Amino acid sequence: MVRSITKGSRFRVSFLSWWLVWSLLHGMVINSYGAGVLQSTVDSILCNLLLAAACLLIANNMKYYLPQQERYWYMLIMGLVLSALWLVITRTILKLFFHADATYMQLLANSSAVRFMLSFLIVGCMAVMSQLWYTLQEQQEANRRKEEAEQMTKDAELLKLRQQLQPHFLFNSLNSISALAGSQPEKARHMIQQLSDFLRGTLTRDERQWVTLEDEFRHLQLYLDIEKVRFGQRLQTDIRVSEQASKLHIPSLLLQPVVENAIKFGLYDTTGEVLITITALEKEDQLQVSISNPFDEATAVNTQGTGFGLASIRRRLFLLFARHDLLQASGTDHIFTTTLLIPQYQYESDHH
Repeated sequence: MVRSITKGSRFRVSFLSWWLVWSLLHGMVINSYGAGVLQSTVDSILCNLLLAAACLLIANNMKYYLPQQERYWYMLIMGLVLSALWLVITRTILKLFFHADATYMQLLANSSAVRFMLSFLIVGCMAVMSQLWYTLQEQQEANRRKEEAEQMTKDAELLKLRQQLQPHFLFNSLNSISALAGSQPEKARHMIQQLSDFLRGTLTRDERQWVTLEDEFRHLQLYLDIEKVRFGQRLQTDIRVSEQASKLHIPSLLLQPVVENAIKFGLYDTTGEVLITITALEKEDQLQVSISNPFDEATAVNTQGTGFGLASIRRRLFLLFARHDLLQASGTDHIFTTTLLIPQYQYESDHH
């Protein structure tokens, strides 16, 4: 809105400045050919007021009707008609005022062709500039609508991805609660409370695209508490977060599916204790989060499941940053590590 007002003010100032200069030049030329000061002044003011009105008429017409086909013929005909009409009106009015001045009337008659050509040139330039200006405006508006549509599509896909992450974890938790209800009802009640807190936090966070890493880990801890009820002492975690990294920002609900993937491949095919290591640090204006879990290639094939977890995270990162290199996965010495790189420039641009 402010930008539109500024553009409008600049246009008005430029338009008025141009016509003031042109009117002064017009009056000086008429005076130099023998017309009196009064005749030159009236001639200049009248002719240029009407010519400015014709230019404004063209600009306004182009604003509401921008020809797409045969536009140049349209501008040519409009320029000829307005120039001819302008010449007839100005000559008629000037004759009424100064019909007794033979010298001025002769000058008016001799300059008719030049007046017509100059008016046609000015009106034509205004038509071309208006055509270019409003065509550019239309293109910018079309690009804006396209960007908004693409953003809406991206937001809808991001929301769909986040919502799809919940059922798998929820079904596992409900199955665990069902198993505990008969043998360990107190433990089952505790797990229900934890699950309730986790889901409540998930629903409130769905509206926020970005959170601090500290906030994300606070929510992740609820998930880990639930998983520790399921797996008991078998699941061990080691979380290391630098003080600088804890203040950086991350897309909300990003880490839980990655950690869930680490737990699935780390615990599902073993019976002993498994250590899940999570580290976070600031690296070259990026937040780097690594999740490591034990990994046995011989048994991992049987626990592939749907393969949705990391694929959905990779897709979400691409939608947010338009980069394919922000999720890296590697396995060495029976340790599988997933590394996420979160550029901070995107958060800053979204909040400025």
